[in-house]
Amino acid sequence: MSPRSASVNEELRRRSRERLLQAAVELVGERGFEATTLGDIADRAGSARGLVSYYFPGKRQLVQSAVHRLMHCTLQEALEREPCTDDGRERLARAVDAILGLARDRPVLMRQHMAGLLHAEGFVQCPEQRRLAELLSDTVARYGAQNVSADYPMLRSLLMGAVYSALVPGVPMPVPVLRAELFQRYGLGWEMGVPPESEPDGKAGDEDLSRFFATEERPSSP
Repeated sequence: MSPRSASVNEELRRRSRERLLQAAVELVGERGFEATTLGDIADRAGSARGLVSYYFPGKRQLVQSAVHRLMHCTLQEALEREPCTDDGRERLARAVDAILGLARDRPVLMRQHMAGLLHAEGFVQCPEQRRLAELLSDTVARYGAQNVSADYPMLRSLLMGAVYSALVPGVPMPVPVLRAELFQRYGLGWEMGVPPESEPDGKAGDEDLSRFFATEERPSSP
């Protein structure tokens, strides 16, 4: 039997790495970060446990790369869905909805991701993170930004802040309110992207905002 070519080996490594990333997303979403071990992830992926250490220096790095992969795959799917469009404002609306949708639909996973970003190690510079950055930068450019190198980090920060606000235990901001704020900032119509069914008329979510402040817990006096 002839040895495998370099390209075949590279493809096998890529698939093996992606199985680990997918397994990490599934298990952390189901159990949380602390209850998920590297062994669990390897078993779910059907990989040898030594491969985890080969690809990733530790669990935190693996999970952060896994979430970045989920984010860029979700974002790419949103940008490419039918009807396809080159309209920069529509693409930005889809991007905002894609990221906020993860906060709504994957709260355990995204809460862990935000906690990991606040860890001393910060961002993990990995292929998944770079792909996410490329997609968001391209979205900002198509939107018409004059200075993408400055406007992309601002969009990233605003999205991170919105995700964090949606996930704060006990006092989460409603996603429609966060969406309305971002859409207003960028001059996007409420009907763009995937508007929440609760706000079909383009309102800015006043009812949800009032409900948030009415139920927000106030700290007790010292």
